[in-house]
Amino acid sequence: MMFCKVLLCSAALVLLAGSVESSSGGSTGALRYDLSGSALTDLYNKRVHLAEAMRRPLGNLPVTIGIISHCGVRVTLADRSQWLIHKGGGYGVSSQTVVTDAQHMSSNWRVIESKNFRGTKTVSDLVGAGGPNYRLIGDNCHNACGNIINQ
Repeated sequence: MMFCKVLLCSAALVLLAGSVESSSGGSTGALRYDLSGSALTDLYNKRVHLAEAMRRPLGNLPVTIGIISHCGVRVTLADRSQWLIHKGGGYGVSSQTVVTDAQHMSSNWRVIESKNFRGTKTVSDLVGAGGPNYRLIGDNCHNACGNIINQ
């Protein structure tokens, strides 16, 4: 019984540490922006054609183990550009669900589910589905992935 408690506490600490990682797996430090102003507004108004829920290991872990991982949704737009929508504590300013250029993704990300939206949803719709707040329990990156892909 004590082993299970230690394992659960360790898992929570790993998840907490992972919540401040960037899309590539490193520490975010100061917030960096791919787009801002009207370019960001334009991106948020673009139509999503394909959404892929993806998972990668947390931090320096070599594998994903269920929820001891980071989840995000890579979206492909009509112009074939790809963006990662993901959520984490300290990821954004007004929302903890953010959009980053998919070029920042490491090769550790794996597709776990796909959905063809055929342009029926915007990037803004999917960011909104991810939710603005982050909580380790009940409102984390895995919850955001499910909410986004199930739009």
